[in-house]
Amino acid sequence: MRSYNRFAILLVTLFIIAAMHTRPSMLTASAQVAIAKSSPTARESTPELRRETFEIVWRTIKEKHFDPKFNGVDWDKVHDVYAPRVNRVKNDEEFYKLLQEMLGELHQSHFVVLPPEYTHKPESKEEVEADLGLSIRMIDDEAVIWRVLPASPAAHAGLRPGFVIREIDGQTVQQISATVKKREESPETTRGRIVDMINERFLGAAGTAARLVYLDGSNHRHNLKIKREVLKGEMSPPVGDFPSILTEFESRRLANGIGYIRFNFFHPILNQRIREAVRSMSDAPGIILDLRGNPGGFDGVGQGLAGLLLDKKIILGTSRSREGFENYIVYPQKNPYSGPVVILVDSMSGSASESFSGGMQSIGRAVVIGETSGGGDLDASVDKLPTGALLLYAYADFVTAKGISLEGRGVTPDIKVTLTRASLLSGNDSQLEAAINYIRKQSSQQK
Repeated sequence: MRSYNRFAILLVTLFIIAAMHTRPSMLTASAQVAIAKSSPTARESTPELRRETFEIVWRTIKEKHFDPKFNGVDWDKVHDVYAPRVNRVKNDEEFYKLLQEMLGELHQSHFVVLPPEYTHKPESKEEVEADLGLSIRMIDDEAVIWRVLPASPAAHAGLRPGFVIREIDGQTVQQISATVKKREESPETTRGRIVDMINERFLGAAGTAARLVYLDGSNHRHNLKIKREVLKGEMSPPVGDFPSILTEFESRRLANGIGYIRFNFFHPILNQRIREAVRSMSDAPGIILDLRGNPGGFDGVGQGLAGLLLDKKIILGTSRSREGFENYIVYPQKNPYSGPVVILVDSMSGSASESFSGGMQSIGRAVVIGETSGGGDLDASVDKLPTGALLLYAYADFVTAKGISLEGRGVTPDIKVTLTRASLLSGNDSQLEAAINYIRKQSSQQK
């Protein structure tokens, strides 16, 4: 059985569940890859089973979508348009593309069909998708390396933040970007999509090589052949039909004792480490929560984190569905931290990251710094389809305590700071520096 694509799984379980952005009737890059790489040896569904599955998908949205007006889309007409096309698909790959195209008519996040092979849980190390250990951000229309994981293939190859990726396996970044820019979406959404597509290309089977063309800090052009490796880290336990995912967690003190906490997913496996980190920073002049690149996850983790930072019971936001609403209630934990809190976000922060940062911002407990988040914040559920595929669909909309919906909008920073290549090359993180300066200013005013 083929290996599952780690990045596609991460995006579908957390990022697509989180930050697909407002989109036209097209797939995200990760969903496109997931479908395009469908196993050719998988058992094909019968035409009858496809028709049955189509009706289930359509009816599920008809009955459970949180908006009875379907974001202004005539959902009955959508059925009439797409139903005849089911009979013309030649295989499951075309069928899943058709279903995704239909869901894309809603122009909302959290509506995805995941083919069966992408719920496969790896049985050996060889089956785990490997990575290069770097991530990029689009800065001035260039794919600039933003973060390099220590001891990763990228680190060993000498790649550094601020270097510019020009080509990946023979395809230029301009070619990759061009397909996204044709959609004429918001700048944040466009950047997020391009980053998604480029990061996807860094992944592959362990031991396979990626061919990169990049510019170093002096703009000298280099050609690099770099092997992908299975990255080290703590794997989360499988959740339902979804495989394990690699979790990252970082906690340390910065200059002047300022606390810094970063984690890559809102996953319950990190609850204890988050709690211990916040507790250990009780004497810090301020705490910085770095949610940049965090696609979201489980809202309960965010509510628990908020309880460590609040001294009274409060509503962080509200989930609204056809059946009614459910408040995101935060209960204060013993001896909560009372100092300044800064949350860092960017265009790759989504879902639970947005619920948490937008909620904390709306109640005045945290200052948000960075760039506007992805704008994909809906509550979603997953159903298994007769073909073995999974249907992800949104059943509720989230609004902050001020009644602001973050879907298609994102969290707007209180202090907007855009990354620059120059700062990354110099080893300075301008967004993190802005957070540090804010806390220093708050501390000086309190003296």
